Amino acid sequence: MTNAQYLDRRVWNIPLRELLLFIGIYFFFALTYFITLVVNSGALYFYYLSVPLDYLLKFLSIIPFWWLYFRKLKDWTFSRKLMLHLVTLPIYVFLWINLYYASCELLGLNHLRGVGRVWDLYIPSLLYFIQFGILHVYDYYKKLQKEREHAAELRQIALQSELSALKAQINPHFLYNVFNTISASVPAAQEETRIMIAQLSDLFRYQLKASKVERVTIAEEIDFIKKYLDLEKARFGERMLYEIEVSPEILQERIPPLLIQPLIENAIKHGIAPSVAGGKIWVHIHQAGEKVEIIVKDSGKGIQNHNVNDLLDQGVGLSNTHRRLLRRYGQGVHLEKNLPSGLSVQFSIPL
Repeated sequence: MTNAQYLDRRVWNIPLRELLLFIGIYFFFALTYFITLVVNSGALYFYYLSVPLDYLLKFLSIIPFWWLYFRKLKDWTFSRKLMLHLVTLPIYVFLWINLYYASCELLGLNHLRGVGRVWDLYIPSLLYFIQFGILHVYDYYKKLQKEREHAAELRQIALQSELSALKAQINPHFLYNVFNTISASVPAAQEETRIMIAQLSDLFRYQLKASKVERVTIAEEIDFIKKYLDLEKARFGERMLYEIEVSPEILQERIPPLLIQPLIENAIKHGIAPSVAGGKIWVHIHQAGEKVEIIVKDSGKGIQNHNVNDLLDQGVGLSNTHRRLLRRYGQGVHLEKNLPSGLSVQFSIPL
């Protein structure tokens, strides 16, 4: 599914409760208006067609305005929307009154004439304000509920992170001391093994630090990624190559830690490891406007005939990174096939 298709579905996907509320408003006003007219005049036959037609056209005419306020401009502040209502109200009344009068004349139904037409200006204007008042209150309630749910999720995530951090801190110095002891016991001739042990020790040290801080510099994250890739390259040998490209001017920018490494791990596990020929991993980090754009791609086995978006529900590393980005920035990772083979994962973080 492309981004355009996703946005189109998100725009037009109307919740059933919201649709029923919208229809219910019009049904209530149409019914009460019909009863009022019949009781006042006693002429049931005179209104049984005109009133349904009246409110059906009111309903159809308001749909573009409803879409404008609650889909297209849903992120606008209420004060800005209120100012815009002063512009859209007369447009709505003009649209409805012309549709209604033309339909009545086409069907041979009566409509108000002369000075009485002022009621066809007053009533739809009143209905406009009442319905949008109800819909704005409902929209505010819905956003408040989402904020509460989001806050509860963040508290749960924070609690889980705290527990994970506590587990990771059982005795980290013990691990470092063991690494140093092992490194010291390795013969001097095996310098490469010493380096690998030191790199592994640094990985544990960085992960412990990452559990305590909200952000790290891109330079720190890159240093961690290089050590991780070097250890993986020692395992795969010539079957795995990697390339890291980062803009120097953003090295001191801060990002949440451990967002990139799970994507690299996913690329190695599902792209490089299953391929007999192995492959290459690229990590590109650069500035795009007011954001840092990060791309991790590989030339491995790829996903073949599967939908790339199905991967977001599979695997721990990729799905966790996607959820972290969604909860923090409202936008997760974007997946696409890497040509001629492999997978490309892209996301961006505001500076």
